[in-house]
Amino acid sequence: MAAGKDSSWDDIKNEGIDLESKILKFLGFMWNALSWVMELAAIMAIALANGGGRPPDWQDFLGITVLLIINSTISFIEENNSGNAAAALMAGLAPKTKRTAITYIDASGNWHRVSKGAPEQIIELCNLREDAKKRAHDIIDKFADRGLRSLAVGRQFLGLLPLFDPPRHDSAETIRRALDLGVNVKMITGDQLAIEHKYEIVKRLQEMKHICGMTGDGVNDAPALKRADIGIAVADATDAARSASDIVLTEPGLSVIVSAVLTSRAIFQRMKNYTIYAVSITIRVVLGFMLLALIWKYDFSPFMVLVIAILNDGTIMTISKDRVKPSPLPDSWKLKEIFATGVVLGTYLAVMTVVFFWAVESTDFFSAKFGVRSISGNPHELTSAIYFQVSIISQALIFVTRSRSWSYAERPGFWLIAAFFIAQLIATIIAVYANWDFARIRGTGWRWAGVIWLYSIVTYIPLDIL
Repeated sequence: MAAGKDSSWDDIKNEGIDLESKILKFLGFMWNALSWVMELAAIMAIALANGGGRPPDWQDFLGITVLLIINSTISFIEENNSGNAAAALMAGLAPKTKRTAITYIDASGNWHRVSKGAPEQIIELCNLREDAKKRAHDIIDKFADRGLRSLAVGRQFLGLLPLFDPPRHDSAETIRRALDLGVNVKMITGDQLAIEHKYEIVKRLQEMKHICGMTGDGVNDAPALKRADIGIAVADATDAARSASDIVLTEPGLSVIVSAVLTSRAIFQRMKNYTIYAVSITIRVVLGFMLLALIWKYDFSPFMVLVIAILNDGTIMTISKDRVKPSPLPDSWKLKEIFATGVVLGTYLAVMTVVFFWAVESTDFFSAKFGVRSISGNPHELTSAIYFQVSIISQALIFVTRSRSWSYAERPGFWLIAAFFIAQLIATIIAVYANWDFARIRGTGWRWAGVIWLYSIVTYIPLDIL
């Protein structure tokens, strides 16, 4: 009875631990740096959009929260199902014997059973004497020293067959290039491991916080391929291995994996660039316009915010085709670092907009230094000037977030440059000529446009340092 109670208690504890880990995993999907930005933006938007006795629009805040929960739930279910699929493969494809056998009837009508497979299994099956067992293992070791696999065959133990399975001609170069890229290569032979061992190796590496890729071709590789962060089935892989993999190679050899690593790192770099940009702009727009509203009671035109967003989106879309330098070493989502970078850049840009507004509205600095007419006290022209300054520096930020060093040292792609200049041409024309009463904007003329361009260029320089 005591043993039964202990066993039940252990089961209860294990179920509790498993439930706790699932809850923590779900919260991990929900509460991260990007979700904090969304929630902060929602709270600020509520604070700015309400007041004066009007009730707050809690529906907007509630809607964003519900979207976060739905997104986290979908991510959690996908992650959990991936683990369940690997376990199912393990249960269905776990051969313990490491051998195959056939039964046949000879000409005299006698039944015989012959088996071939891993020498250790056949030796054990045939109950060899200790001296014969030692001789067999010595032969296996000699074959192994020559790079040969051993296959035992027997009705009784009849002997050992050496099998030569040479590496491909490009294997050494592929491994060297992978090591140069910071990929730690582990070579695992299925002849010496049970199917669950491969799975456990992948699992342990992941528990040590490694991003684990796995290549394989056989049915026995399927669970490990499914468990790995990136499962790769080679060209002649079985259907089970192909189904369990994320990538299926169509050509012989593994050299294409190095190209895949470089391509994936380039894609990851573009995603990281966009994420830093998105966090920065969110903080920049929310904080900047909030400060203008709180300090000067200035209400920026919502329509012009929409124009800024459309032009920004049109430019940032081209980042998918941008020229980037892949990371020389494995990279990962460092959300704290990304969020901190976004906060610093976004706050700096917001402060520069506040300084610009103060200089235009409360001083005669630009009139005295550049001879432009004062637009202080003219809210429609102020909107034009603020819109243009926000538009220029917001899009110029793309060149900072896409660079691993100085932005001028890394040449961007053609489409990004073209999109930036087209967007800024449109923004300049709007700032100079627009006369839209519904958007509360009136053009300031070319002289002010030149001054704003100069101010934007000067304030862009510290972005590279930050």
